[in-house]
Amino acid sequence: MNSITFLGTGTSQGVPIIGCKCPVCTSSDERDKRLRTSAYIQYEGLKLLIDAGPDFRQQMLREDICHLDAILLTHNHKDHTGGLDDVRALNFIEQRAFPIYCEKRVQDSLKLEYSYAFTDYKYPGIPEFLLETIDEHPFFINGVKIIPIRAMHYKMPVLGFRFGGLAYVTDANYIADSEFEKLRGLSIFVINTVKMTKHISHYSFPEAVEVARRVGAKRSFLTHLSHQLPCHAELLKMVPEGIEPAYDRLKVQF
Repeated sequence: MNSITFLGTGTSQGVPIIGCKCPVCTSSDERDKRLRTSAYIQYEGLKLLIDAGPDFRQQMLREDICHLDAILLTHNHKDHTGGLDDVRALNFIEQRAFPIYCEKRVQDSLKLEYSYAFTDYKYPGIPEFLLETIDEHPFFINGVKIIPIRAMHYKMPVLGFRFGGLAYVTDANYIADSEFEKLRGLSIFVINTVKMTKHISHYSFPEAVEVARRVGAKRSFLTHLSHQLPCHAELLKMVPEGIEPAYDRLKVQF
């Protein structure tokens, strides 16, 4: 059965934020403990990870994920790429350079951020990346079709991804009308929001709800949630029918 597991549903600092004593950050509800945003996709026999932020190692260990076919990166911000050094474990287990699918601009960023992994002299034990270039056109992994969704994160182009009846879009505040055509007939739609009011690079809560309604999936989930939103239990009361706030470790089949 195809499924998505939300490995992390928090913003770039996670929830709780260091030093913050707000009601969300001090909540005893486990659903308010949010690692950096990432998702584990099981689809048509593939095991895929969307984004590998600073909590990548913790997320993999917590869910006992011992194998991935590839990592798909939405964009190059640190909270989505900062854990890639820990790909070393998969290099060792599987005895191969690890496939990472991302845009050229993201690859350029990785070559700076992880320059030691791209030098001519490979220091023993460094991560080995096999960079696969993608854009907004469909691509295949082991014969399985994946459809990228072009979105904008303020002025930064980012990618979401569609896997059959599931589409996942994070770190965005604009999707062009033409890209909505790729979002027809979904059973599950995931969209980001960080706060109730307008944000420079993410959908606000009302905007995310509007996008979810426009897509019209059977079920929609909100991710990349910050402590500027209410606690999970309160947020659950605020969302319209068919839309839910996601939380870490939530698994949904599609």
